[in-house]
Amino acid sequence: MSSASPKNSAPDPKIADAYFEPPLVDMRVLKIGGLSVVIGLLMGFVAQWFMHLIYFITNACFYGRFSFHPAAAMHNTLGWRVIFIPILGAVVVGLIARYGAKEVRGHGIPEAMEQVLLNKSRISPKIAILKPLSSAIAIGTGGPFGAEGPIIATGGAIGSFIGQLFEITASERKTLLAAGAAAGLTATFGAPVAAVLLAIELFLFEFKARSVIPVTLASVAATCVRMALLGPNSYPLIPHLVQPGGEAIAFYIGLGVVCGFFSVALTHGLTAIEGLFEKLPIHWMWWPAIGAIAIGVVGWIDPRSLGPGYENIYHILNGDLTLKLLLTLGIYKLISWLISVSSGTSGGTLAPLFTIGGALCGALGMLLIHWLPATGVDPRIAGLVGMAAVFAGASKAFLASAVFSFEVARQPMSLLPLLGGCAASYFISCYLMRHSMMTDKMHRHGVRVPTEYATDYLDQMPVREIASRKVVTVGAGDALEEVSKWMLSGAGSGRHQGFPVVDKQGRLTGVITRRDILEAGDSPRLKVEDVLKRPPVYIYEDCSVRQASDQMARHGIGRLPVVSRQNPGKITGILTRSDLLEAHSRQLEEHSRAERNIRFAFPAKKT
Repeated sequence: MSSASPKNSAPDPKIADAYFEPPLVDMRVLKIGGLSVVIGLLMGFVAQWFMHLIYFITNACFYGRFSFHPAAAMHNTLGWRVIFIPILGAVVVGLIARYGAKEVRGHGIPEAMEQVLLNKSRISPKIAILKPLSSAIAIGTGGPFGAEGPIIATGGAIGSFIGQLFEITASERKTLLAAGAAAGLTATFGAPVAAVLLAIELFLFEFKARSVIPVTLASVAATCVRMALLGPNSYPLIPHLVQPGGEAIAFYIGLGVVCGFFSVALTHGLTAIEGLFEKLPIHWMWWPAIGAIAIGVVGWIDPRSLGPGYENIYHILNGDLTLKLLLTLGIYKLISWLISVSSGTSGGTLAPLFTIGGALCGALGMLLIHWLPATGVDPRIAGLVGMAAVFAGASKAFLASAVFSFEVARQPMSLLPLLGGCAASYFISCYLMRHSMMTDKMHRHGVRVPTEYATDYLDQMPVREIASRKVVTVGAGDALEEVSKWMLSGAGSGRHQGFPVVDKQGRLTGVITRRDILEAGDSPRLKVEDVLKRPPVYIYEDCSVRQASDQMARHGIGRLPVVSRQNPGKITGILTRSDLLEAHSRQLEEHSRAERNIRFAFPAKKT
């Protein structure tokens, strides 16, 4: 037993096992990327089929005609009879949910997230048919929902189904699910960058080349199909915007703060009303029909609240509505959507939140420009900021919300107000609410949902910073009996569970443990090299602590020799489980120090 003093020699590469960091991408990324392109092309057609199915149901139910041409329920002339159409549609949705697939209920996005987190991204193929069918019925019969949630769920189901046809990992299947979701959103709204960001923030829970590249390819493929079917559609939704000044930017940021509080209230209100539905003494199949009563009554009072309301968004962003029309639209849409979506029917949240946020914030912008015209506030930009900021606060998809609105508006002058307003709303939402509208129900059901994507602290720390430098080695030619007595006595350095074994040249040949000695018996003729059962496993000193822990877990060992990459034969240290715990303790100490600073700056109120 001696301190390590190896010569300039390397372990035998045939038996040694060091940690080699894998490349960022490999040939499997090409395979997943190719499948993602297929999914993107398919979703380009599926999205258009879905929208035309909504148009067909809208034409049939509100206008009595057989047509797939675009139609909006808000222009109907049915009067009080309009109350019954959403109720009938909701009854059909309830039947599909009960006897087809319960998973068709809900916004679409949370349900897809739940499959990623709990079911290894496996979604039943029937969801790809029943989800768009039920959502088209709900929206086509006047439901105040958007098409984005259902098409995201449909794309996710198709991506998951294709992933299940091949022998791929759960992580790769998650990438295909996210690719389908991004492709569906892109094909519906023509916002490819925002679709990729939304997939990262809500489905991938990571930013890695091997997952982002396939998702981006799917989004690009879906965009190409959309352009081929609908044309380039490159005109700006908000024309003639000018660069906002400092006072206007300050207002838009303040508007984001208001939207943050509003999104928190919306989330809590949604939870409260869902709780009321759960207390009803009837089967959940009938809840959508009860919620649809609100759709019908409000739709009779103000037909503009019926359907997804994309036409309303266009008028808000073009400044076509008066103050009274903006306020009534926002309030009626809020009442209709909040009650109906809480009932568990099938429909998305983006379009209604855009309408509500855009209408109410556009009204605030109109009031300010009337009272203080010198601020230079544009009610159209105020409406755009309101749309993005409310969704950013409710979903906590900050970047996706800002970029989505920017891509829809196609106006460079809107980007700065959008970033400021969404950042302010995101801050308020994160400060007051741990979980978003998309994840709150999952959290209440005990599902752990990632809320932040941070660099792994252990991945940033090199092994040489925490490895023990004083290394005690055992010679390969030493008598096992002597080593056994020394180790089992527990005296001095012999109290450890294992030791690196070196040959006469000081070259690492393995690691011997107490278990190896006990299983070998007490034969006096055995040497240490006779009982070595595994090749030497080691780690380079410039590798990260995370890589070292992965190496330990992969081989089921608790002690890892550390060697120099330039001179692999030189043992420079030893890494143990205790060293890993110490590194983790450093991270916890830094977090604790930060939390103490926060408590000092914001002391808790006495109760």
